[in-house]
Amino acid sequence: MLYPPDIQRLIAGMPGIENHVGLSGSRVICYPDRVLKIEPVSEEARNETAMMRWMQGRLPAPAVLAEAEESGLHYLLMSRIGGKMFCDTALLEDPDRLLDCAVEALQALWRQDIAQCPVDRGLSERLRLARQRVEAGLCGTEDVQPGTYGDGGFASPMALLGWLEQNRPEEDLFLTHGDCCLPNLFADENGFCGFIDLGRSGVGDRWQDIALLYRSLRHNYDGSHGYTAQAECPADRLFERLGIELDHEKLHYYLLLDELF
Repeated sequence: MLYPPDIQRLIAGMPGIENHVGLSGSRVICYPDRVLKIEPVSEEARNETAMMRWMQGRLPAPAVLAEAEESGLHYLLMSRIGGKMFCDTALLEDPDRLLDCAVEALQALWRQDIAQCPVDRGLSERLRLARQRVEAGLCGTEDVQPGTYGDGGFASPMALLGWLEQNRPEEDLFLTHGDCCLPNLFADENGFCGFIDLGRSGVGDRWQDIALLYRSLRHNYDGSHGYTAQAECPADRLFERLGIELDHEKLHYYLLLDELF
């Protein structure tokens, strides 16, 4: 397959392996020292490039090597970060170390000065994007958390959106990853070492990241993602390790909001 010239020139002759971990819906091809991400042109795809450029020198994230758009597709060639995903078995088998790395990742985001961040991912913006998706028919009711729809849940994605718009919590603004799940966080022998999949990153409520990290930890330890279910889940100790009080309302709100993305 031929890619846009600026991309093709930088990967010519390199062996590539397609990566199927994660649920982004993008095509991701890994080369020895770089990664090519291909997805439909969208605001989120362009945002990822902008945020990766802004993060250079601030946070461990891939460097943009080239970007192109052609025939409705967005091509992002980036450097390949080291380490392994947080969902790697070696980390899952060491929950204390995994929690250390998770706390380190969140605190790295929270230390950033958000004054110059180029992307707004506050609730007004996220709800605007959610409404676009709902009205375009992009939010199904099948691949969601149990109880979101049906008996005891919402009648439809539009009903869920209406509830979210009417029940906005106050925001605690920090730099957020936006999709802070274990496959998007990397660690090496020294601890947390990098973020990937940054299309939803920007300034937002830190409970956006806390909620998704909490859910990802739970699902990786209850057998949902293939790892053998464990009696003890480190998610239950996340808030203590972060030094914050569990806010049940915000946790619930941001988990529901994610059902529309």
